[in-house]
Amino acid sequence: MPSISVIISTYNKPHFLEKVLTGYCFQTFNDFEIIIADDGSSNETKEMITKFDQLLPQKIYHVWHEDNGFRKCKILNAAILKSSNDYLVFSDGDCIPDSRFLETHSRLAQKDYFLSGGHFPITEKVSNLLTIEDIKSQICFTKKYLLKKGQPIGKNYFKLVKNQFLADVLDRLTPTKATFNGNNSSAWKSDIIKANGFDERMEYGGLDCELGYRLNNNGIKSLQVRNRTTVIHLYHTRPYKNKDAVAKNRLIRKSTIETKITKTDFGIY
Repeated sequence: MPSISVIISTYNKPHFLEKVLTGYCFQTFNDFEIIIADDGSSNETKEMITKFDQLLPQKIYHVWHEDNGFRKCKILNAAILKSSNDYLVFSDGDCIPDSRFLETHSRLAQKDYFLSGGHFPITEKVSNLLTIEDIKSQICFTKKYLLKKGQPIGKNYFKLVKNQFLADVLDRLTPTKATFNGNNSSAWKSDIIKANGFDERMEYGGLDCELGYRLNNNGIKSLQVRNRTTVIHLYHTRPYKNKDAVAKNRLIRKSTIETKITKTDFGIY
């Protein structure tokens, strides 16, 4: 089982980051470090990271640049360079991992593959009701808790299955394509570097999937693990989303697929 560098993107949501980092305090797998890829947050985020630096036995690093618009890809690339382990798990500062999250990623890691995990998006009401204690007790990852708090019933509840055999079967049967998802995916650092990381031209809209396409073009296959490893995705709006950026990103993704490029000229190096 490889050591892990967890790369968590964030921007001015310290109250979310507190819940997320609490999840990493209760991992069954302990051989990891955390790198916070901060796209220009204020000091409140830095203070929250400092707080958890005292709580977590693992190393936690804060990679930050000045707020100059949506530059998530650029700060993610900086975080990749900062990482010291061979295996990278990517997630977001609004995604809470359950206690077996990193253990599962490390256990399922294999050569020539990246893992495509899932997320369980919860409503604004449930997000507001979810407490730090709910994370510590792991009750927030149960169907009973979420239904009681008012989360609507739906297919996402399959992602909370605790039986590993059943979760494996669900991953094999799902029609959902195994793409690279920035809120829950993992890959070998060497494969990410070979693809030259994230394309820094891209803003919101499939920037993570585009990296996955380049990994595929390099012969790296994707493994579906959406039901074996999932995160609770806290509710938030997306004021940074705009039609022009989405259209631009769509063209870049289309070009990556059609030209079968293996690395971007607008990445880490």
